Amino acid sequence: MTGALFLGCRYLLHNRFKTAVLLGAVTLMMFLPAATRLLVEDSAQALTARAAETPLLVGAKGSQLELVLSSLYFHAESPPEITYRVYEDVRDTDLALAIPLHARFQARGYPVVGTNLDYFEFRGLDLAEGRLVGLLGECVIGAGVARKLGIGAGDSLITSPETVFDLAGVYPLKMRVAGVFAPTGTPDDEAVFVDVRTSWVIQGLGHGHQDLAEPAAGGAVLNRDEQSITANASLVQYNEITPQNVREFHFHGDTSGFPLTAVIAVPPDEKSGTLLRGRYLEKERGEQLVVPGAVLDDLLETVFTVQNYVVLGLLMLSLATVAVIVLVFLLSQQLRRGEFFTLRRMGASRPFIAVLVASEIVFVFAASLALAALLTWAVRAWATELLLSLMTF
Repeated sequence: MTGALFLGCRYLLHNRFKTAVLLGAVTLMMFLPAATRLLVEDSAQALTARAAETPLLVGAKGSQLELVLSSLYFHAESPPEITYRVYEDVRDTDLALAIPLHARFQARGYPVVGTNLDYFEFRGLDLAEGRLVGLLGECVIGAGVARKLGIGAGDSLITSPETVFDLAGVYPLKMRVAGVFAPTGTPDDEAVFVDVRTSWVIQGLGHGHQDLAEPAAGGAVLNRDEQSITANASLVQYNEITPQNVREFHFHGDTSGFPLTAVIAVPPDEKSGTLLRGRYLEKERGEQLVVPGAVLDDLLETVFTVQNYVVLGLLMLSLATVAVIVLVFLLSQQLRRGEFFTLRRMGASRPFIAVLVASEIVFVFAASLALAALLTWAVRAWATELLLSLMTF
């Protein structure tokens, strides 16, 4: 029967268009249901893993899902803000380790996350080069940012303005890259980390300028008396913080009222977490405390329900595809009646012709199975990275 297999293979190679259409149809029939289920399951695993590592989140009242996604994946462009006093309140309870987050700005398309050193230890971030943030105006970048932008420790990175025309006069800040984190496979790879005070400088709440008391700043003085000095529009404001001018940077007002986007609370035990959650049950509070894992579980329950309907629809579509493929083969056999008659006149038996036809079907399904497996492997390999890129931006 080797001859029948050879003739079946040659027939498929000769009718390339027909073979390509059959391969595409059968491959999609096998690939789509499996890929949909794998993509949802892997995405759910990636989502729940990061949420499970974050015990509690405190943020502005509103959408719990938006708070969780903006705090874990830094995807929100203008997340609702709370005050630094909320962080101080959580810290002063001694019920949990409090970690501030201020994730509002971007630098060359990557989120700038203002936080403190506790965040790096909490997330298990290790340095691949350089050092951690030590001065105002420095940043540490994720491995993905370093790779895609081609920068490393010692280079500079400039923040992006929120609007093209910034009427508030907030200048982009040129930050020095102090270090680069090792890859973690999480959204931290695609983020730029700064001290929370640096993020306030980016927002324009802190700034540095010439010392008006010095003689060199005489041209920038509009009015001078015994109690105050008023500057004019020529006063030079810095858009880069260096060791030479860092002492000139300062903040106006009470920093307790300065903005944050969230506070991560890490209680040492379940009892402390329960007591802390009880403090945020009061309706008159302007903040909410959420459990990220519970919020994402509710989301994923809906996603899995939708997935089941999608997979069911794809299976029904696959049955229709199988019916069409069977019809194509039956019509093909009718058109090849003359060919089969010639083969019988040449001495081919009916089993030989049956093997010939079956080999064509087997070759198509075997090749489709291999292609579907290859595509499924690609989805499995890139699903998490695709999800993180979507969640981050």
